[in-house]
Order: sequence, then C-alpha cells, then structure tokens
Amino acid sequence: MPIKALTCNLRMITNLSEQGFRMPAEWEKQDSIWIIWPYNKNDWPGHFKSIPYTVAKIIGIISHYQKVNLIIKLNEKKIEIKKILKKYLAKTSNIEFHNISSDRIWIRDSGPIFLINKKSKKKIFLNFKFNGWSKYNNYLKDNKINDSISKKIDVKKIDVKVKFKKVYKPIVLEGGAIDVNGRGSILLTEECLLSKAQQRNKGFKKKHYEKYLSKLLNVNNFIWLKKGIEGDDTHGHIDDISRFVSENTIMTAVENDKSEKNFQILNNNLEILKKTKDKNKKRFRIIKIPMPKPIFINKTKVPASYLNFLITNKIVLVPIFEDKNDIKVIQIFKKNFKKRKIIGINCKKLIWGFGAIHCMTLQEPSI
Repeated sequence: MPIKALTCNLRMITNLSEQGFRMPAEWEKQDSIWIIWPYNKNDWPGHFKSIPYTVAKIIGIISHYQKVNLIIKLNEKKIEIKKILKKYLAKTSNIEFHNISSDRIWIRDSGPIFLINKKSKKKIFLNFKFNGWSKYNNYLKDNKINDSISKKIDVKKIDVKVKFKKVYKPIVLEGGAIDVNGRGSILLTEECLLSKAQQRNKGFKKKHYEKYLSKLLNVNNFIWLKKGIEGDDTHGHIDDISRFVSENTIMTAVENDKSEKNFQILNNNLEILKKTKDKNKKRFRIIKIPMPKPIFINKTKVPASYLNFLITNKIVLVPIFEDKNDIKVIQIFKKNFKKRKIIGINCKKLIWGFGAIHCMTLQEPSI
C-alpha cells in the first residue's frame, strides 16, 4: 500500500539531510522517466498538431532504454495514444500509463523532487507547492499531481511546509529552478527566486532558501547565477542556462553575438562560474555551449537553448533547432558523455510552449 503523505515541519526538514537523504544528480541510476501526454492546445497556439508526435518520439526513444511512466487524462483511452507511440517504434511494454488530471506537460516543475538514502535503502519525494510559475492561473490540477503519483507508487510523499515569520507555509519551488551535482552543490538564479516579478515566496531572501534547501536537499554549496535567458516565461530557470554534467563539471550557455541581449546575461553568469568552487574548494570545469540563433514564433521570442537536455541511464536527449550550431553542440555532448548515446531531438515547435526536453521530463532515481 502507498504510504500516506506527511506534512513536513521544521524539525523534519532538519532531519532529512541529517538522516542521510539527498537529491541525486541526474546522471545517477534511474528507475524511470515521468512524462505527461500533451492536451493543452493553448500552450502551442497554431502549432499544437505536431506536439503529440514530438512527445511520442521522445517517449519512443526512452522506452527502448528504460521504463517510462506516462500520465494521461482521467478519461483517456490508452489505445489511441498507443497507436501514435507505435508509429515512433515505442517499446510499449516498457511504458506504464497513469490516469491523472493535469494542466500542462511540464512535469519537471510540477512533479516530485525525489530524494534517496543509500544507507537505509529508502526513497522519498518532496512535494513543493506549484503555482504556475507565479504567472498562469490554470495550475490547480498540476499542483495536485503529486498527490496522485504518491498513490501510484510506493514512495513516501512529504508536503513541504516551513515556519516563516511565525507562520507555517508551503514553499513554492519548481524542479527547473535548481540543478544539483549530488555532492552538495546546487545551481540556481537570483532572477527566479529573489525577484519581485513572478515572486514565488514573498519575503524569502538568499539566507532563507539556503537554510531550507540545505536541510531538504542536502546541499551546502549554493551557486547563485544572476539571470536566465530572454524569452523564458519562468523568469530565470537554471535548466536553460547552466547544468551539472558531472560532480566537477558544469555546462553553461554562451551567446557569441554581442548585439543579442543574452550576450551580457550569459557572460555575467559565466564570470560567476569561473570563480566558483566545489565543496572541496576546487574550481569547476566549465564547458561553454553556444546558443542557437534566436527563434521567434508569432513575433514572440522563445527560450531556445541546448541546455534543456535530459540525461537518462544510457542516452542523453539534446534539443536541436535546425540551427548551424546543432552539429557543433552534439559533438560537444559526445565528447563529454562518452558512455552515453547522444540523440538530438528537433524542438523548434515544442519550444513554442516555452519549454523543451528537460522541462517535460522527470527522472525517478534508483536507490
């Protein structure tokens, strides 16, 4: 039977890290990848028709290497979706369907944040509050996704609440806002978590995030970058600009065109990373990933970035954009992921929903 959800008070938060729980890095062994089937046509106005096929292609590829947990509507019939998946040669025996209501496909931000404890052989997940990136009103179904997931899998869910100014309140945090190396270091941006625009947690300062996240995720080396890329409607998510690819290596986006607004934004972040050290006081190895040429859809700039990739057990899925830098970037990934197969996925239309591969997937780690 699934274990009932627990509400997390300050004392429990302290104990999570002390008890040996930690948020693992993405490249650590995984049990599955969680994905939500797309339904919200308003997220891709004029271009939705191709989106289920892009998602099916991604699911199809992953399913040949590991399990996929696929979330579909409550009243959806699996047979129609299976027909599409089979067109993309999906290994349907490796896909488990779950009927759960949702608003959008971006499960990276609304889904669980898993923690593991290798000593006790336990896995739990944190249920942060999701509020539509403090921008959209239709998020209530997404905010309840974790309640349903907790009933589908035998993993304890912890509803995160902390004492702030004498009141217990939930913390708003999206998975795309943070990236960890599994060994105490975490990447995040001031724009996303400290700005008054799209403010997630009113009154929170760096010291509050560092206090709570250190106890929740078992991190103590906070790497605060300044801003995310232009066109990012999340207002500064880290998974579009800088990502850990090993304990001591960070890939980061750079813009070579000085006339682009992203040039200075990404250069400022790069200068911070050059001075950053890991928990052992050693500098990180920095790998520069060029940005694709800016993409505008319906005169709106979208957050096209190669950093929105997904690492799985045996492959790395990299977004590509029919850009001259596609081949160059794939070669950089091949050089740095020698034990994994690198597969490019055309995301030129998917990005119209303001997200790409990493945003629409969520890895569940193994213990």
